[in-house]
This record gives sequence, C-alpha cells and structure tokens, in this order.
Amino acid sequence: MYSTLTLRDSRTYMFAALFIVGNILLPQLCHLVANGGLMLLPIYFFTLVGAYRYGWQVGLFTAIASPLVNHLMFGMPPTAVLPALLIKSSLLALCAAYAARRWQKVSLPILIGVVLAYQVAGCLIESAMSGSLYAGFQDFRLGIPGMLLQVIGGLLVIKAFPDRQA
Repeated sequence: MYSTLTLRDSRTYMFAALFIVGNILLPQLCHLVANGGLMLLPIYFFTLVGAYRYGWQVGLFTAIASPLVNHLMFGMPPTAVLPALLIKSSLLALCAAYAARRWQKVSLPILIGVVLAYQVAGCLIESAMSGSLYAGFQDFRLGIPGMLLQVIGGLLVIKAFPDRQA
C-alpha cells in the first residue's frame, strides 16, 4: 500500500511537483497571518503528505525543492534559516517514508511519532548549528499549532489520496 515510487517513474515527478506547489501556496496563505509561518510551519505539510503517501523519493524531492523555490521566488525562508529548514524538511521526508513503509498504514500515533522524531532531531541539529538551544527549539516554543496541523491535517489528507497502483 505504501511502497516507494522510483526515480524512473514519471509519477514521482508529477506528485513531487504537485506537493511542491502545495508547499509554495500554503506558506503564502499562512504568511497572511502575523507570525503564521513560525506558528503553522506550513512548508513541511506537503513534504509529510508526499513522503508518507508516495515514498522517500517524492518526499525528499519535495523537501529540498520547496524551500529553495520559495526562497528564490519570495525570499522566504530567509537565507540564514534555509540550511536548518532543509535539514528538518529532509528529516521529515525520511521519517515519514520510513514510518509508512514500516507500518503500512496511517494513524494518529504514527504521525505524532513522525512529527516528534523529525522535530527533535532537527531542533538538536539546529541548536548545534546556531549554538543556541533556545533558537534551535523555536519550533517547540512557537510551532505547536503547526505540528498539530501536520498531524491532524496530514492524517486527513493522506487518507484522502487514493492508493497508487504499481
């Protein structure tokens, strides 16, 4: 049910493009709210969905391209934040794809585990990069609504996508 699309499969690029567009539009919508990006963590949403539903190749492509395209088009995320965001986004893609493959289903506890795994690992890496635990764990100070959006919204969207045919 949750097998990985390969890089030789044109659907990999089609789905990645779809999720990249989602990761461009959702942050633009969230940035209409004061601190919407910091609170709602929108650039991760479709990375989670893509990786969980279609595998690590779709997820990693989405995880890397989304922040870069957003940065080039809108200057967001800022250059200083880009490396940490790319790392967290890539960790999310790998964690989500692993969980989907491991459990072959989607559930609230699994998605909570995925979000906590990438956030804790990502925040530790960001802390090491910045030299500040306070800065590194900003997502846990401000981004709880975004993590909830990833878990609950991700569950609903992942379940809404049809099973893919090999």
